[in-house]
Amino acid sequence: MTSEVIETYTKDSILAEINDQTLLGELRKIAKEIKKDHDLAMELWDSQNFKARLLAILIMDKNQLTAETLDEMVESIAIHSYDEKNNLMDWLMSNQLTKNKKGTMIIESWQNSPMSLQRRTFWNYQGRLRWRGKNFSENTGELLSVIEESIMDEEPEVQWAMNFTAGWIGIYDEQYRERCSQLGEKTGLYKGEMVSKGCTPNYLPEFIEMEVGKLEAKNK
Repeated sequence: MTSEVIETYTKDSILAEINDQTLLGELRKIAKEIKKDHDLAMELWDSQNFKARLLAILIMDKNQLTAETLDEMVESIAIHSYDEKNNLMDWLMSNQLTKNKKGTMIIESWQNSPMSLQRRTFWNYQGRLRWRGKNFSENTGELLSVIEESIMDEEPEVQWAMNFTAGWIGIYDEQYRERCSQLGEKTGLYKGEMVSKGCTPNYLPEFIEMEVGKLEAKNK
């Protein structure tokens, strides 16, 4: 890092520059200039400002993110709105935790965490692995059984991630497809939910049918 960057980007200067209207692309541009600065990242995180925390995630050093540090960070996210909490966790997962084996091992340890945001991240990660077409048949049946048994007892943010995982299991693993659709029929989650034009509904029977249709059309 050059002395110019050090002088330009401090916690106070960044907080003065960003606001609620700052776009994610602008945060990425700032992060590209700073590159990696874990101390500054933690200062920004401690500000409790939503956009500053998104930027902080981009410039953190993933090698300094221990399980204990992440527990503290996740606990501190409770001050944010529902959407902001989920956005911060998704941003943390995609920009830091999935970048090395240590991070993915931490995610995998969160299945039964007392913190719902950590449980959501575990299930979101499982869904994203399958969304990318990766085959994890050795634990798919077990995960699906857990979803079937506990999804209706979970917090809304965890329900969404479990539903997401069940959807992609049903799409890519034909032996579980009917079972996943039946899960959606049984729970009724997201049935009748309005979605924007071009978006796929979260209701499992519709979600699976539409995405399987896309795959079949692509593979013709």
